[in-house]
Amino acid sequence: MAFKTKVTLDENFSFEFHYVGHILGAASVIIEIKGKKIAFTGDVGRIEDKVLYPPEQLPQVDYLVTESTYGNRLHELTDPMDDLEKVVNETYARQGVLIIPAFAVGRAQTMMYYLSMLRKQKRIPTMPMYLNSPMATDFTAIFLKHKELHRLTEKECHYINETMQMIKTSEESKSLNHHKGPMVIISASGMVSGGRVLHHLKEFAPKVENTILLTGFQSAGTRGEALQNGVKAIKIHGEYVPVNAQVKVLSNMSSHADYGELISWFTQSKINPKKVFITHGESSAADDLRRRLTETFKWSCVVPIQGEKVNLVG
Repeated sequence: MAFKTKVTLDENFSFEFHYVGHILGAASVIIEIKGKKIAFTGDVGRIEDKVLYPPEQLPQVDYLVTESTYGNRLHELTDPMDDLEKVVNETYARQGVLIIPAFAVGRAQTMMYYLSMLRKQKRIPTMPMYLNSPMATDFTAIFLKHKELHRLTEKECHYINETMQMIKTSEESKSLNHHKGPMVIISASGMVSGGRVLHHLKEFAPKVENTILLTGFQSAGTRGEALQNGVKAIKIHGEYVPVNAQVKVLSNMSSHADYGELISWFTQSKINPKKVFITHGESSAADDLRRRLTETFKWSCVVPIQGEKVNLVG
């Protein structure tokens, strides 16, 4: 369904989706019930994203339900392509393997774009680069099909496909562990919680010439968080695997707007909701965004508790 297309289900209920960045196809939803409009932001994308367009401005609404993933943080101002260039070149100099755990939807496509552009600009050497995630491969085909939803040209999309080798079968995936560096492997999952990337880590994490590059937020208790915190071994498939590879973190890769970008988006939208409900964030982030929105806009803002019910339409 197209964005900004109003769907009326009956005389008292309608809804429409608005482009919000974050990942391809992500949307905020505006629901109208008995004449009252409620906006659910969903996951809000970055204003200056290199792949996706910025979120569309929200229409005037009575109530706002907003995410708060980065409600207490600002993203670093570094260029992730510069940081990625350095990591790739350092790994190449060691003749190592660069393992990039990446979310199959969104992050994998962004990483492929960055790597392909770095190669095109001759900022990194030519070496084998693989995408080893069936879901990411399928989604990449959709990405190419819906070019109107992102900034990349058709030529750039085809160049990405030419640059990256798509791994489809489990046999192809297993064979990568027998390859020697230098090479790059992008594989899900982004927090190293499962998927094909685990098999690659079992093979390549123990070797000092290799690099593990984390490209997104790592939740507490995940292998990704453990790697980020410098553990010397991680448990995979029931056994502890030594981590002697370099572990790097690519800053400023989040696809979530930070609190500054959220405030900028709300300001540009010129909305003035009667009440704001702050959800989808750690308690500290949600409460910090509540305070910031209250101070900035003088809005009535609350952080609802799980299971709480609020009557908005009578």
